[in-house]
Amino acid sequence: MISSPGARIIKAVNIAIAVLLAVALAAVYWYLWRPLPQRSGTIHAPVSAAVSVAFDSLGVPHIRAASLEDALFVQGYVTAQDRLWQMDALRRYAAGTLSEVVGPAALESDTESRRFRFRRIAEEAYTQLPAADRAAMAAYTRGVNQFIATHLDRLPIEFRLLGYQPRPWSVVDSILVCLDMFRSLTNTWKDEIAKSAMLDGGDRQKVQFLWPVRTGGEGQPGSNAWALAGARTASGKPLLSNDMHLEYSMPCLWYMMHLEAPGLDVSGVSLPGTPGVIVGHNQRIAWGITNLQFDVQDLYIEQIDERTGRYLYRGQPEQAQLEREFIRVKGRPTTEVNIWITRDGPLFLSEGNRKFALRWVVEQPGLIQYPILDIDRAQNWTQFTAALTRYPGPGANFVYADVDGNIGWHVAGKLPIRRGYDGDVPVDGASGAYGWDGLIPFDQLPSVFNPPDGLIASANQDPFPPDYRYPVNGNFAPPYRVRQIRDLIGARKGWRAADLLAVQKDVYSGFSRFLARQTIAAYDRRKVRDPRLDAAVGLLREWNGQMDQNLAAPLLISLVEDHVHASVADAASPGKAAAWSSRMAPAVIEKLLRERPPGWFRDYDAMLLRALVDGLEDGRRMQGGNPKRWRWGQYLKIPIYHPVTHQVPLIGGYFDIGLVPMSGSGLTVKQTTRILAPSMRLDADLSDWDRSQENITIGQSDEILSRHYRDQWPAYYVGRSFPMQYRSVKASSTLEFRCGAGL
Repeated sequence: MISSPGARIIKAVNIAIAVLLAVALAAVYWYLWRPLPQRSGTIHAPVSAAVSVAFDSLGVPHIRAASLEDALFVQGYVTAQDRLWQMDALRRYAAGTLSEVVGPAALESDTESRRFRFRRIAEEAYTQLPAADRAAMAAYTRGVNQFIATHLDRLPIEFRLLGYQPRPWSVVDSILVCLDMFRSLTNTWKDEIAKSAMLDGGDRQKVQFLWPVRTGGEGQPGSNAWALAGARTASGKPLLSNDMHLEYSMPCLWYMMHLEAPGLDVSGVSLPGTPGVIVGHNQRIAWGITNLQFDVQDLYIEQIDERTGRYLYRGQPEQAQLEREFIRVKGRPTTEVNIWITRDGPLFLSEGNRKFALRWVVEQPGLIQYPILDIDRAQNWTQFTAALTRYPGPGANFVYADVDGNIGWHVAGKLPIRRGYDGDVPVDGASGAYGWDGLIPFDQLPSVFNPPDGLIASANQDPFPPDYRYPVNGNFAPPYRVRQIRDLIGARKGWRAADLLAVQKDVYSGFSRFLARQTIAAYDRRKVRDPRLDAAVGLLREWNGQMDQNLAAPLLISLVEDHVHASVADAASPGKAAAWSSRMAPAVIEKLLRERPPGWFRDYDAMLLRALVDGLEDGRRMQGGNPKRWRWGQYLKIPIYHPVTHQVPLIGGYFDIGLVPMSGSGLTVKQTTRILAPSMRLDADLSDWDRSQENITIGQSDEILSRHYRDQWPAYYVGRSFPMQYRSVKASSTLEFRCGAGL
């Protein structure tokens, strides 16, 4: 029987489809399935004795080893198999080598990293690390390299897409990851430039008013972490909570980890690329961290000839040291960056005729140490604070609780003592009059132990007393979040760990509610009804201050705030409103509206009503003419994309979280903006560790076909958490490392 031409065509098409499908499945297997983390079976590796890793239902590794060195080796290995590309990206971002693999798009950030001298600082720090710190990092490094060496033929898809292989890990790379965190939490030099710009042509007294370091309502101590004494809890033992606010990323910055070895039994979140646990608990203590926000960077205006490196210092010419940096750029010629090093630091920035050198605390010789494992092993307040004496930074509030019923808080980090200036604006480098007189001694940093009210709360506010003996400067947060935390927790007793999640996801904004009431009062005092404004004012009257994504009022009052903010800044420094970036801005605005001092506005009510009209117009352009149909979540949409797979046509978006509407604001306990949000949540129960809760934003693994790639996102998004398995671990699978060459 002879088949018809149509049948032959159909058959050929079907064969072609089958071949394409087979090729596609083979590609998925080869490039996506083979690199998946190994979570069961046996791996032969250079360990001194067998090490077991029980993976729970979230993919959290519970590592049990006969020695600390073996535990850290395996930590490096299992972290790398879930997060190797992230680790490589972090070290490249810090070292300024991203352009080598992603091209010119990263050249600006690479240049900044080179001007920060991260690689040189890390290499110098390595030579001065205490022996125990170096040994811990070296053990972790060997684990990472064991994974890399045995998986060069099945690397994560990001390496395939970008067309390169990772070089071996090093202790210097771990230091680079730490320095990158240091930079992200202490980048205050930008505030100096902004304030300086406003002072140029502005009213000095008013500009100073716009940049306070405290408001008088901070409370003690100071970022989202708190501890409750047993008198406030159902169990009679303390509770401790922490949710660190950082930029969105996919994967999440943190990696959940449980390490058990002689003298160590710690669980919490780790930073990929570094050993140990950053925040969590061991058998006897729990701790959380919030960013201190203290200023550890200063800009100096230098009189320097960039052709020769000759500059003035105290009236005498000096010669700067030249460092040449060569940045490889994928697809383009290598870029050369010349950096002059002055007494005050590297020449970092040029603005017009002004040249700025940057002094940063991380360049202090011998400053970089790694006390994290000392913290992980601390058994009481004395051992905990002894470990903090070695903590270099970024400056932090450490909140503490222990099974004996104690709670405490201590500021930690190396903070400069400024001589003759506050560090809020660039100073004259040529004069030699401005410098640092060492670092604030640890025993003179603020702390508290067992406060009488049984409550410690921290939300990035200024924790230093008004009469502190040393100059204080920083981009501290206004007190709205810490007040709300204290109000919520203080409203009742009998708290349980699971209850505290409700506090962490609270989205009430005290400032936004205050501004709404001020706007309503201004409208009412005019006694002239405007149909265009009635509906908008009605929305604000009915609103209870909740920054809920499904409401219209949060969008309206936020747009009003934008215009009030601009009006206040313009009153202090005409034409420079965009430069006012102080985190204290809401507290400054509240103070102005409460006290209404002369000299700022002829009519404060008129200013508020102009802001209302302009805000309404902005909202109509964004979401239509009917304010009742506006939605805060349509405005507060956050982009969560995988930085590499997102670029793949057609299918790349499948592996993203996407554009997500959110509740909250920068002033709510659940601090949420288009840039940052809670990056993890911990609620530790010191009466029973297994009643503790913990989660991260996305998932444990960066492997896009892993079931732990984004399995935590649905719970995180709605504000649920997961049991933090510790004494009782329900293993979904078990992996064993046995002594052997492994290569």
